[in-house]
Amino acid sequence: MTTPKSHSPIKTLDFIYENTPVKIIINRNQPEIELAGLKIGPYEEGKEYEAKYWIAHELERAGIARLREEETLDSVKLHKISWKESIQQARQLSPLQEDFYPKLRRYLTTLKRSAIGNPEKTREYQKVIHLSHDIVNCRLRKIVSLASSPEQTNQTLKDLAQEERTLYERLNTIIKEWKSKILKVTDET
Repeated sequence: MTTPKSHSPIKTLDFIYENTPVKIIINRNQPEIELAGLKIGPYEEGKEYEAKYWIAHELERAGIARLREEETLDSVKLHKISWKESIQQARQLSPLQEDFYPKLRRYLTTLKRSAIGNPEKTREYQKVIHLSHDIVNCRLRKIVSLASSPEQTNQTLKDLAQEERTLYERLNTIIKEWKSKILKVTDET
């Protein structure tokens, strides 16, 4: 049985991320804006504020604000994550920020848009895609290994991102059911 796309765990986690507060730095003064009863601002140039991600993104697109560096991913951060993941043991995951995957998807989308007609950005995009695949594939191998092993403790699973925990739980259930059916002893011969 498949889950409809509108109810996928990743879509749900993306929705949650869109409504998560993030830190922004204001690029220019902005008076209060009111849209459909939602008040945004006023903002003062150079100051730091907290806003839901979707509002911060719109303010960034309008040139009013920028996300703090800690709120974003870049190729240097991805290199570091990839390196840390590759040196870990086969069943050990390095910790990821809880919102790593939503940030990664947004970073890839931004890079892809900026790569259109720009060879330098296209190379950067290809490099980041390669790094992203390396990270995902390495972590996926470890998650499959964990899911097919005896039940893991919360301590072992603490370094899984939400998307990974969902995958682990689904795989673990499928593998347990499969093993019980394969190893089922019957009186029939």
